[in-house]
Amino acid sequence: MSNNNIREQIVKNTRNKSNMFERIIPIILLLITFVSVVATIGILYTLISQSFEFFSRVPITDFLTSTTWQPYVGDGEWGIWALIMGTMKIVVIAAIIAIPIGLGAAIYLSEYATDRVRRIIKPILEILAGIPTVVYGFFAINFVNPILQSIYDGFGLYNAVSAGLVVGIMIIPMIASLSEDAMSSVPQAMREGSLGMGATRLETAFRVVVPAAFSGIIASFVLAISRAIGETMIVSIAAGSTPNASFDVTEPLQTMTGFIVQITSGDAAFGTNLYYSLFAVGMSLFVMTLIMNIISAWLTKRFREEY
Repeated sequence: MSNNNIREQIVKNTRNKSNMFERIIPIILLLITFVSVVATIGILYTLISQSFEFFSRVPITDFLTSTTWQPYVGDGEWGIWALIMGTMKIVVIAAIIAIPIGLGAAIYLSEYATDRVRRIIKPILEILAGIPTVVYGFFAINFVNPILQSIYDGFGLYNAVSAGLVVGIMIIPMIASLSEDAMSSVPQAMREGSLGMGATRLETAFRVVVPAAFSGIIASFVLAISRAIGETMIVSIAAGSTPNASFDVTEPLQTMTGFIVQITSGDAAFGTNLYYSLFAVGMSLFVMTLIMNIISAWLTKRFREEY
């Protein structure tokens, strides 16, 4: 048999197999995509429909403008700002801790660490992401909070600072890992060109590498903050369950996720305002996270550099 006949037979067999897989694979991928879309639509439908039921009983203006959240008193007072303020205090404290530490770790791993050191430190750093959040919560209340109380007597058993500090520690690996990946993708030629012009390694890191990887770094910040917004167990254990719209970080507070955990533990009877408030709070949390993701996508697109 000639080489041409053998080649034609191989091409024929390949085409037969390829045609079979090309028919099956798109169907499988379509079903996978369909499941994701249906799940998203189902979640949105549940949140929106049940939230409408809540707002048919409670004026949406009171929900969005009031700073008092007292669901157990009389007909209840449903000012979501008490929960939003609690959430934002945790997020701001966590960001203050996590962003400089995470970015500093990423710069070290990307620009200063040797390959051997990077292979050792990065996996150890990422172990923090695998620790259960309930462990973080007990760490906050049993270790961090006593230290804070020894520094300042105004801290109670539950406060925003201890919870925020530990949430910040929890999201450090996300910022460090994603930022380091973004900086590692910057071409080495840019570093060599900067060093060749007489810049130091520190100047190269902050004036060349960080600006070049800015979109990825910002995306890591936004994703980490979104993770902090949705954190549940740490704030439930260490921050307390007292809705508080003040700016005092030494007092107990309650976040949106903390309220959801409290009510889903069995306090809400089906069909009551308290029950439907779960979905209104969940919808508010969904909107906040969605806004953060939109900002992340816009910033990534706005500052993206292609090499």
